[in-house]
Amino acid sequence: MPLWIPITIAAAFMQNVRSALQKSLSEQVGTSGATYARFLFAFPLAAIYLWTLTSITEHPLPSVNTPFFVNALLGGTAQILATAALVHSFGYRNFSVGTTYSKTEAIQTVLFAFLILGESVTGSGLVAIFISFIGVLALSARDGDKGIFASLRGLGQPASLYGLASGAFFGVSAVMYRGAAHALDGEPDMFLAAATTLVVVLAWQTLLMTTWLAIRSPDKLFATLRAWRQAIAIGATGVIASIGWFTAVALHNPAYVRALGQVELLFTLAASILFFHEKITRRELVGMALVIGGIILMILKG
Repeated sequence: MPLWIPITIAAAFMQNVRSALQKSLSEQVGTSGATYARFLFAFPLAAIYLWTLTSITEHPLPSVNTPFFVNALLGGTAQILATAALVHSFGYRNFSVGTTYSKTEAIQTVLFAFLILGESVTGSGLVAIFISFIGVLALSARDGDKGIFASLRGLGQPASLYGLASGAFFGVSAVMYRGAAHALDGEPDMFLAAATTLVVVLAWQTLLMTTWLAIRSPDKLFATLRAWRQAIAIGATGVIASIGWFTAVALHNPAYVRALGQVELLFTLAASILFFHEKITRRELVGMALVIGGIILMILKG
């Protein structure tokens, strides 16, 4: 089994844990504060990881260059914009519309990977991504929806447009991170290249978020700092997830990585069944089967 597959699955699992912790903190400091905690407390941990990696491998830090910084900073900015667009879509009446359209991320990543990096997916890989996407739609549909594609109606709605924008920015960020890792001088180890990219991206995102909150919401900035115990947990789980994502896209086409990453929804569903004893619906069973089927096809043919 290619190494990027277990790394991606582990990253999706840790992202699920981080999201749960982030949701709890957001009730105290708001969405922007919880997002800030993710970057602020992950940055020093990522730096420690990079230092540890160089010490263990005895490899020097990769030599950075302008293309690396361009890709890394654009990717980091795109990720923040993706989160902002998704959160903004929640402010409209139909919550599920924005969420559903954001799930087009994997399909949009196929296009961006081709346009920006010149990387394409195989025919079977594209089929696998599409099958998983239909499964994601089934899992994302709310109980009141009349069908899997109910949220896809009304493309012109603001929530739909913000959801699409979110998926696009997430796709761009993944592609840019791969571009950054491969833009480093020489032929660096991909684990080290991914770690270097992660540290630079988190430093940039922390700077942007600190500046934004200091100007617009200083109360949330200080509230996040006061909640440092919870924020450290978010940073720790978040940086483990990010290490996985950055390493996976450095190793393989980001379109496959983001598509496989949708396994996160299965973890969420499993948690609701095992820990909260919620009943699974027929639609959710179909969605799980499609996501798993798409992932299996991706592993075998992608």
